[in-house]
Formats: sequence, structure tokens, C-alpha cells
Amino acid sequence: MSRAAGSGGPAAVSAGTGRLAFVDVLRVLIISMVIIHHAAQAYGPTGGFWPVEDQATSDWFVPFYTVNAAVGLGLLFLVAGYFLPGSYERKGPRRFLKERWARIGVPLVVFVAAVNVPLAYLASGSPEPGEFVRSLYDDAWQGAYFHLWFLAHLLLYTAAYVLLAERVRWLRPASPGTPRQMLPPPGHGAILSYAAALIVVTWVVRWWFPVDDWVPLFFVMPAEPANLTQYVSLFALGILAYRNDWFRRIQRRVGFTWLAVGLVASAAIFSLQALGLWGAATATGGVDWRSLVRVALETLVCAGLGVGLLVTLRELFRRPVRLVSAMATASYAAYILHIFVVVGLQVAILQVAWPAGAKFLLVAVLGLLLSFGLGHVSRTVPGPRVLLGTGPDHRRTA
Repeated sequence: MSRAAGSGGPAAVSAGTGRLAFVDVLRVLIISMVIIHHAAQAYGPTGGFWPVEDQATSDWFVPFYTVNAAVGLGLLFLVAGYFLPGSYERKGPRRFLKERWARIGVPLVVFVAAVNVPLAYLASGSPEPGEFVRSLYDDAWQGAYFHLWFLAHLLLYTAAYVLLAERVRWLRPASPGTPRQMLPPPGHGAILSYAAALIVVTWVVRWWFPVDDWVPLFFVMPAEPANLTQYVSLFALGILAYRNDWFRRIQRRVGFTWLAVGLVASAAIFSLQALGLWGAATATGGVDWRSLVRVALETLVCAGLGVGLLVTLRELFRRPVRLVSAMATASYAAYILHIFVVVGLQVAILQVAWPAGAKFLLVAVLGLLLSFGLGHVSRTVPGPRVLLGTGPDHRRTA
């Protein structure tokens, strides 16, 4: 990273050159947040689908779910969008789509068809096959995809990008020797404008689709309309960030200010929980002011922690860290495998008479260690190495 980038000024290097150490840290942090989020799912009123329901519960997990969900998956789509254009430009559309299918589509199909659906069928009491398929569709295929809905969306957004890149001029790379005119990095006004627009659009969508209301998108994949605008917009912003080198050019003071905004918004959510004003009522659909408050706070958490964590990690991690690099390489496999690890741990201690907090801490710590550990070990096993993207070819293109 250039000195200018570290000090908050324009970067002296072009986007996509070299490996960004802080992006590795960010990716590991996001996957860890997802694992920790799912580790808590059995111990609080999630409002959504989860296969394990423990008797030990705590309402304090409700604001935790909200804060974690407001920033975690959104940042995952942002980072995915950031890495997309460079890979597409290096490989061309045909090779790029072929490798994306091998990287995302094959694991998705294998785990959905060979693992998730059989497990869901057995858990449902082995009903008549037609009835079972109808029940999956009525539940927006959540029992089939489970956490892998993210891969399905990523594959869809990637295909949409390739189609647009062949038709929209600014999405294509500049000709060799022709400098690209970069947009300035977002400042307070741009970030606030994005947050305001996202608040309005998300709130209107939630008039009809409250939080945890899932639908079968294009009839074949799960989607939560209440958060879909955030995911799609951040994926697009990730592409813009790559094109304009925003990750390295965004100013330090902007990042630190928005980090404070995100922390204050997070504290406000927990404060409302303490006052008994947070929970199911804020997730209701329809034109409801409580839903507007929830959307506003969620969006400020998303924008604030998103920008703030990015800049903070950039300032703290200027050089690669071997452990973090290894965890980043294993992060994709950890994401795919962690759900089986976490659910297994939750079932293993289901009958243990511990408070919810103690069970959560145990599942979270062991879930992190085992998920990243299995992802790392998978590099040495030929089949899983290819399927989970931890082989040398995938590491070179990461």
C-alpha cells in the first residue's frame, strides 16, 4: 500500500495490483461474524428458520442478531463485488463464467442436492416426495439452500454483471495505455446520501415484506426482500470501489467518523432493547414508524461499520499476516462447512443445563476454530480441495 493511501490521500497504485492485506482481514472478520451469528441462532427468538431450538434462551440476542445481520452479509457482498471486475478482465467472459461455475455453482449444487435436501427430507419425517417439494417451495427453499442462498445470489449477480459488461461501456476495462478517469472517493455527503436512499427504499419494501419474510426469487432460490436492496446495492458499490480504487483512497477521517456513527447506532439498538422497545414490533410490515426507526438504525450500522471497519483495518494492517492469509484462503470453505459444525455443536449440548450465554460462547469459539480448521485441512484432500476452493489454482486467483 502506498504512503498516500495510508495517510488518507490518493493511492499511488492502481486498483487491483497486489494483495491487499486489510481486505484479507476484512474477509476473515466477516466470515467470523457469520459463524458467530449462527452460533447464537439456537439461543434467542430469531424470527426466522433454524433447525435447533434450545430451552436456554435470552432476549439479548435479538439486538445482537440485528446489528450483526445489518453489517455482516452486506460487507460480504461488497467484497465479492470488489473482486469481480479484475477477475473478469483477466480471463474474459467465457473462462470467467466457467471458473465461476466451478467455484460457486458446483459446490452449490452438490451441497444442496446431496446434503441439504436429504437432511431436510429426513428431518421432516420422510413425507410423500411431492408434498415435501411443495413444503420446500412454500418455505422459499430455505430447507434446501439453508446458508448457501448467498452462493446462489452471488452466481446470479455475477451472471448479470457479465451480461451488462458486454453492453455498458464504463463496466469494460480501459484500452491499454489509456488512463481511466476515477471518481473521487466517497465523502460524508455521498455516504449520507446512500444511507438516506437505502433507508427510504428498504422501509417502503418492508411495507409488504417484513424482516424474515422469505420468497422464492425467480421460483428457484430464497430471497429476503427486506434486505435485498442492501445486498444488491453493496455488490454494485463493490464494483465501483474496484474501478475507482476507493478501498485505498477513502480518507481516514471519513472512515473514523462513520465508525463512530456505526457504533452509536449499534449502542442505540441495544439501548432500545434495554427499554423494552426493540424486538418483533420493529420488524413488522406496513407503514409503521417503528419499522422506520429500525431501518434507519440498521442502515447507519451498515454504512457506519462498513466504511469504518474498512478504513480502520486498512490503517492497522499494512502488511500481510501469515495466519490471517491462511484463514482468508480457508474462509470460503469455512463459510460452506460452518453450518454443519455449528448445528452439530448446538445439538451436542442441547441437553446440558447451561445458561444461553455460556452455550453461545462455547459454540461460537469451537465453531470458529473447527470451521476455519476444516477449511485449512481441506487443502490436503484432493476432492474437498477442489470442491471447497482451497486448492492451489483457487489460491492463486483469490
